[in-house]
Amino acid sequence: MADGSFALLGRSLPPAACDRSRVRGGAPINNAMEEIMAAIINYLSGLDTLWTVILRVALAMLIGGVIGMERGKQGRAAGMRTHILVCIGATLTAMTGLYVNQILGYDNDPLRISAQVISGIGFLGVGTILIKGRFQITGLTTAAGLWTAATIGIALGVGFYEGAIATFLACTLAVTIMHRLEYKITRRQARFGIYVEIKEAQSVRKLINHLHSNYKVTDVQVTPPRSGISGNVGIEANVHAYDDTNLSPSVIAEQMEALPEVVYSIESI
Repeated sequence: MADGSFALLGRSLPPAACDRSRVRGGAPINNAMEEIMAAIINYLSGLDTLWTVILRVALAMLIGGVIGMERGKQGRAAGMRTHILVCIGATLTAMTGLYVNQILGYDNDPLRISAQVISGIGFLGVGTILIKGRFQITGLTTAAGLWTAATIGIALGVGFYEGAIATFLACTLAVTIMHRLEYKITRRQARFGIYVEIKEAQSVRKLINHLHSNYKVTDVQVTPPRSGISGNVGIEANVHAYDDTNLSPSVIAEQMEALPEVVYSIESI
Protein backbone atom coordinates (compact mmCIF):
# COMPACT_ATOMS: atom_id res chain seq x y z
CA MET A 1 0.00 0.00 0.00
CA ALA A 2 1.10 3.59 -0.58
CA ASP A 3 1.14 4.61 3.05
CA GLY A 4 3.13 1.56 4.08
CA SER A 5 0.39 0.07 6.23
CA PHE A 6 -2.16 -2.67 5.79
CA ALA A 7 -5.60 -3.35 7.22
CA LEU A 8 -6.00 -6.07 9.82
CA LEU A 9 -9.58 -7.11 10.57
CA GLY A 10 -10.81 -3.64 9.67
CA ARG A 11 -8.05 -1.70 11.47
CA SER A 12 -4.78 -0.27 10.19
CA LEU A 13 -1.45 -1.20 11.66
CA PRO A 14 1.46 1.23 11.84
CA PRO A 15 3.96 1.07 8.95
CA ALA A 16 6.60 -0.34 11.29
CA ALA A 17 4.55 -3.51 11.68
CA CYS A 18 4.58 -4.32 7.97
CA ASP A 19 7.78 -2.74 6.65
CA ARG A 20 9.67 -5.69 5.14
CA SER A 21 12.97 -3.84 5.34
CA ARG A 22 12.78 -3.93 9.12
CA VAL A 23 12.22 -7.64 9.60
CA ARG A 24 15.84 -8.67 9.07
CA GLY A 25 17.33 -9.80 12.37
CA GLY A 26 15.80 -11.02 15.59
CA ALA A 27 14.80 -7.75 17.27
CA PRO A 28 12.90 -6.18 14.36
CA ILE A 29 10.92 -9.38 13.79
CA ASN A 30 10.02 -9.57 17.44
CA ASN A 31 8.99 -5.92 17.48
CA ALA A 32 6.83 -6.38 14.40
CA MET A 33 5.14 -9.49 15.85
CA GLU A 34 4.51 -7.70 19.12
CA GLU A 35 2.86 -4.82 17.30
CA ILE A 36 0.72 -7.19 15.25
CA MET A 37 -0.37 -9.14 18.34
CA ALA A 38 -1.10 -5.89 20.16
CA ALA A 39 -3.25 -4.75 17.25
CA ILE A 40 -5.16 -8.06 17.22
CA ILE A 41 -5.78 -7.94 20.98
CA ASN A 42 -6.83 -4.30 20.71
CA TYR A 43 -9.26 -5.19 17.95
CA LEU A 44 -10.77 -8.12 19.84
CA SER A 45 -11.10 -6.02 22.99
CA GLY A 46 -13.22 -3.45 21.22
CA LEU A 47 -16.98 -3.53 20.95
CA ASP A 48 -17.46 -1.53 17.76
CA THR A 49 -17.68 -4.45 15.31
CA LEU A 50 -20.12 -7.30 14.89
CA TRP A 51 -17.37 -9.93 14.74
CA THR A 52 -16.09 -9.21 18.25
CA VAL A 53 -19.63 -9.56 19.60
CA ILE A 54 -20.10 -12.87 17.77
CA LEU A 55 -16.73 -14.13 19.04
CA ARG A 56 -17.62 -13.40 22.67
CA VAL A 57 -21.03 -15.05 22.43
CA ALA A 58 -19.53 -18.08 20.64
CA LEU A 59 -16.85 -18.49 23.31
CA ALA A 60 -19.51 -18.17 26.01
CA MET A 61 -21.51 -20.96 24.36
CA LEU A 62 -18.44 -23.18 24.08
CA ILE A 63 -17.14 -22.63 27.60
CA GLY A 64 -20.56 -22.84 29.25
CA GLY A 65 -21.36 -25.96 27.27
CA VAL A 66 -18.18 -27.79 28.26
CA ILE A 67 -18.65 -26.99 31.95
CA GLY A 68 -22.33 -27.96 31.82
CA MET A 69 -21.65 -31.16 29.90
CA GLU A 70 -19.58 -32.52 32.79
CA ARG A 71 -22.35 -31.66 35.26
CA GLY A 72 -24.89 -33.31 32.99
CA LYS A 73 -22.86 -36.53 32.92
CA GLN A 74 -23.06 -36.56 36.72
CA GLY A 75 -26.86 -36.47 36.49
CA ARG A 76 -27.19 -32.94 37.90
CA ALA A 77 -30.26 -30.78 37.34
CA ALA A 78 -28.23 -27.93 35.82
CA GLY A 79 -26.60 -29.36 32.72
CA MET A 80 -25.18 -28.10 29.45
CA ARG A 81 -28.08 -25.88 28.39
CA THR A 82 -28.36 -24.19 31.77
CA HIS A 83 -24.64 -23.37 31.91
CA ILE A 84 -24.70 -22.10 28.31
CA LEU A 85 -27.60 -19.77 29.06
CA VAL A 86 -25.95 -18.50 32.24
CA CYS A 87 -22.64 -17.83 30.48
CA ILE A 88 -24.26 -16.15 27.47
CA GLY A 89 -26.50 -14.04 29.69
CA ALA A 90 -23.56 -12.85 31.77
CA THR A 91 -21.63 -12.05 28.59
CA LEU A 92 -24.50 -9.96 27.27
CA THR A 93 -24.83 -8.00 30.53
CA ALA A 94 -21.15 -7.06 30.37
CA MET A 95 -21.35 -6.10 26.70
CA THR A 96 -24.50 -4.07 27.33
CA GLY A 97 -22.80 -2.05 30.04
CA LEU A 98 -19.83 -1.35 27.78
CA TYR A 99 -22.11 -0.51 24.84
CA VAL A 100 -24.07 2.03 26.85
CA ASN A 101 -20.88 3.61 28.15
CA GLN A 102 -18.63 3.50 25.09
CA ILE A 103 -20.96 3.53 22.09
CA LEU A 104 -23.98 5.49 23.32
CA GLY A 105 -21.77 7.78 25.38
CA TYR A 106 -23.66 7.69 28.67
CA ASP A 107 -21.62 8.52 31.77
CA ASN A 108 -22.34 5.44 33.86
CA ASP A 109 -20.56 2.53 35.50
CA PRO A 110 -20.18 -0.01 32.68
CA LEU A 111 -20.07 -2.97 35.09
CA ARG A 112 -23.07 -2.03 37.21
CA ILE A 113 -25.33 -4.50 35.38
CA SER A 114 -22.73 -7.26 35.61
CA ALA A 115 -22.42 -6.71 39.35
CA GLN A 116 -26.04 -7.74 39.72
CA VAL A 117 -25.28 -11.02 37.93
CA ILE A 118 -22.74 -12.02 40.58
CA SER A 119 -25.30 -11.69 43.37
CA GLY A 120 -28.34 -12.73 41.35
CA ILE A 121 -26.87 -16.02 40.18
CA GLY A 122 -27.10 -17.23 43.77
CA PHE A 123 -30.87 -17.57 43.42
CA LEU A 124 -30.37 -19.98 40.53
CA GLY A 125 -27.56 -21.86 42.25
CA VAL A 126 -29.46 -22.41 45.48
CA GLY A 127 -32.11 -24.30 43.53
CA THR A 128 -29.56 -27.00 42.68
CA ILE A 129 -28.55 -27.66 46.33
CA LEU A 130 -30.39 -30.54 47.99
CA ILE A 131 -29.97 -31.80 51.55
CA LYS A 132 -30.60 -35.54 51.46
CA GLY A 133 -29.37 -36.39 54.93
CA ARG A 134 -27.18 -35.36 57.82
CA PHE A 135 -24.02 -35.78 55.76
CA GLN A 136 -25.50 -35.87 52.26
CA ILE A 137 -25.65 -32.51 50.52
CA THR A 138 -25.64 -32.48 46.73
CA GLY A 139 -25.55 -29.64 44.24
CA LEU A 140 -22.84 -27.47 45.82
CA THR A 141 -20.40 -28.10 42.96
CA THR A 142 -23.12 -27.43 40.39
CA ALA A 143 -24.05 -24.16 42.11
CA ALA A 144 -20.39 -23.12 42.17
CA GLY A 145 -20.09 -24.08 38.50
CA LEU A 146 -23.03 -21.85 37.59
CA TRP A 147 -21.48 -18.94 39.46
CA THR A 148 -18.11 -19.54 37.78
CA ALA A 149 -19.78 -19.76 34.35
CA ALA A 150 -21.36 -16.38 35.03
CA THR A 151 -18.03 -14.79 35.98
CA ILE A 152 -16.39 -16.26 32.87
CA GLY A 153 -19.20 -14.80 30.79
CA ILE A 154 -18.61 -11.36 32.30
CA ALA A 155 -14.90 -11.63 31.54
CA LEU A 156 -15.68 -12.54 27.93
CA GLY A 157 -18.16 -9.70 27.69
CA VAL A 158 -15.56 -7.08 28.61
CA GLY A 159 -12.95 -8.65 26.34
CA PHE A 160 -10.77 -10.19 29.05
CA TYR A 161 -10.16 -13.34 26.99
CA GLU A 162 -6.99 -14.38 28.79
CA GLY A 163 -8.64 -14.48 32.20
CA ALA A 164 -11.76 -16.19 30.87
CA ILE A 165 -9.85 -18.97 29.10
CA ALA A 166 -7.46 -19.50 32.03
CA THR A 167 -10.39 -19.73 34.46
CA PHE A 168 -12.20 -22.11 32.13
CA LEU A 169 -9.19 -24.43 31.99
CA ALA A 170 -8.84 -24.33 35.78
CA CYS A 171 -12.57 -25.01 36.22
CA THR A 172 -12.43 -27.96 33.84
CA LEU A 173 -9.44 -29.36 35.73
CA ALA A 174 -11.27 -28.97 39.05
CA VAL A 175 -14.45 -30.80 38.01
CA THR A 176 -12.69 -33.66 36.19
CA ILE A 177 -9.23 -34.63 37.40
CA MET A 178 -9.59 -33.11 40.87
CA HIS A 179 -12.91 -34.90 41.28
CA ARG A 180 -11.19 -38.26 40.89
CA LEU A 181 -8.42 -37.23 43.29
CA GLU A 182 -10.96 -36.08 45.87
CA TYR A 183 -12.81 -39.38 45.64
CA LYS A 184 -9.64 -41.37 46.25
CA ILE A 185 -8.81 -39.26 49.31
CA THR A 186 -12.26 -39.18 50.90
CA ARG A 187 -13.60 -42.65 50.10
CA ARG A 188 -12.01 -43.98 53.32
CA GLN A 189 -13.48 -41.14 55.37
CA ALA A 190 -17.15 -42.04 55.37
CA ARG A 191 -19.49 -40.45 57.90
CA PHE A 192 -23.07 -41.33 58.71
CA GLY A 193 -25.55 -41.09 61.54
CA ILE A 194 -26.94 -44.01 63.54
CA TYR A 195 -30.07 -44.14 65.68
CA VAL A 196 -30.53 -46.70 68.46
CA GLU A 197 -33.65 -47.15 70.54
CA ILE A 198 -33.40 -48.93 73.86
CA LYS A 199 -35.99 -50.31 76.26
CA GLU A 200 -35.23 -48.36 79.41
CA ALA A 201 -33.39 -45.23 80.53
CA GLN A 202 -31.13 -47.18 82.90
CA SER A 203 -29.24 -48.62 79.90
CA VAL A 204 -28.36 -45.25 78.33
CA ARG A 205 -24.91 -44.96 79.90
CA LYS A 206 -24.08 -48.58 79.11
CA LEU A 207 -25.02 -48.17 75.45
CA ILE A 208 -23.12 -44.90 75.06
CA ASN A 209 -20.01 -46.55 76.51
CA HIS A 210 -20.50 -49.42 74.07
CA LEU A 211 -20.62 -46.99 71.12
CA HIS A 212 -17.45 -45.20 72.21
CA SER A 213 -15.64 -48.49 72.85
CA ASN A 214 -16.43 -50.12 69.51
CA TYR A 215 -16.78 -47.23 67.04
CA LYS A 216 -15.45 -43.74 66.39
CA VAL A 217 -18.50 -41.69 67.33
CA THR A 218 -19.14 -38.02 67.99
CA ASP A 219 -22.14 -35.85 68.84
CA VAL A 220 -23.93 -38.50 70.87
CA GLN A 221 -27.41 -37.30 71.86
CA VAL A 222 -30.25 -38.77 73.90
CA THR A 223 -33.58 -38.14 72.17
CA PRO A 224 -37.24 -39.07 72.60
CA PRO A 225 -38.09 -42.47 71.10
CA ARG A 226 -39.09 -42.36 67.45
CA SER A 227 -41.43 -45.29 67.98
CA GLY A 228 -43.44 -43.28 70.51
CA ILE A 229 -43.44 -46.19 72.98
CA SER A 230 -43.49 -44.95 76.57
CA GLY A 231 -40.36 -45.83 78.51
CA ASN A 232 -38.12 -46.24 75.48
CA VAL A 233 -35.18 -43.92 74.91
CA GLY A 234 -33.50 -42.93 71.63
CA ILE A 235 -29.78 -42.36 71.10
CA GLU A 236 -28.26 -40.68 68.04
CA ALA A 237 -24.59 -40.54 67.15
CA ASN A 238 -22.33 -39.69 64.23
CA VAL A 239 -20.09 -42.57 63.16
CA HIS A 240 -16.74 -41.92 61.43
CA ALA A 241 -15.52 -44.87 59.39
CA TYR A 242 -12.05 -43.58 58.51
CA ASP A 243 -10.20 -46.86 58.09
CA ASP A 244 -12.81 -49.61 57.93
CA THR A 245 -14.43 -49.40 54.50
CA ASN A 246 -16.69 -52.37 55.35
CA LEU A 247 -18.34 -50.42 58.16
CA SER A 248 -21.77 -49.28 56.98
CA PRO A 249 -25.00 -48.17 58.67
CA SER A 250 -26.64 -51.55 58.08
CA VAL A 251 -23.68 -53.42 59.61
CA ILE A 252 -23.70 -51.24 62.74
CA ALA A 253 -27.48 -51.52 63.01
CA GLU A 254 -27.27 -55.33 62.99
CA GLN A 255 -24.52 -55.28 65.59
CA MET A 256 -26.50 -52.95 67.84
CA GLU A 257 -29.72 -54.95 67.53
CA ALA A 258 -27.83 -58.00 68.80
CA LEU A 259 -27.61 -56.32 72.22
CA PRO A 260 -30.46 -57.37 74.57
CA GLU A 261 -31.40 -53.84 75.65
CA VAL A 262 -31.77 -52.53 72.07
CA VAL A 263 -35.21 -52.45 70.48
CA TYR A 264 -34.04 -51.52 66.97
CA SER A 265 -31.35 -49.51 65.21
CA ILE A 266 -31.38 -47.64 61.88
CA GLU A 267 -29.35 -45.04 59.98
CA SER A 268 -30.15 -41.53 61.16
CA ILE A 269 -30.94 -39.13 58.33
